[in-house]
Amino acid sequence: MADRDIPDVPVNFVPASAGEIIDLGAIKVRVMEDGSRTDNRIGAAEIVVPAGTPGPPPHWHEMHDETFLVTGGTLRFHVPGQGDIDAATGDYIVVPTRSPHTFSNPFEVEAKFFNTYTPAFYINYFKLLSILVKEGGGKMTPEVNERAMRGYATITLPKK
Repeated sequence: MADRDIPDVPVNFVPASAGEIIDLGAIKVRVMEDGSRTDNRIGAAEIVVPAGTPGPPPHWHEMHDETFLVTGGTLRFHVPGQGDIDAATGDYIVVPTRSPHTFSNPFEVEAKFFNTYTPAFYINYFKLLSILVKEGGGKMTPEVNERAMRGYATITLPKK
């Protein structure tokens, strides 16, 4: 094996008390990786969804894959053609590009999940959504959510 130079690339450590907090009204997002240290190959966030909170409008992503690791409570994933999936603590959901989905927390306990995006640009959707929520008086609505989604290659399903 040939001698190689050892790369000088730092590891990113995000302590439990750190990470940018994005306020989406009832939902809170803690950015763990915004893509700035990974050439935008991956973004990651921890998301807290209070009990009884509806999720975003049903949608699919044209440009990124997404994963969900439920770390607390239970999330209900609504998947057209597959029905509902109640994902509890420890369950893992992979949502490939162009896979229609949404989620909610209809349960009586707060839910938490670790979410990844490849590529990382989708973190900026949450930042835009936060601005739009504040402009709308602090309340998340499907219309506000859809407006932010349009800027990040996310298509909402037609309303029935």
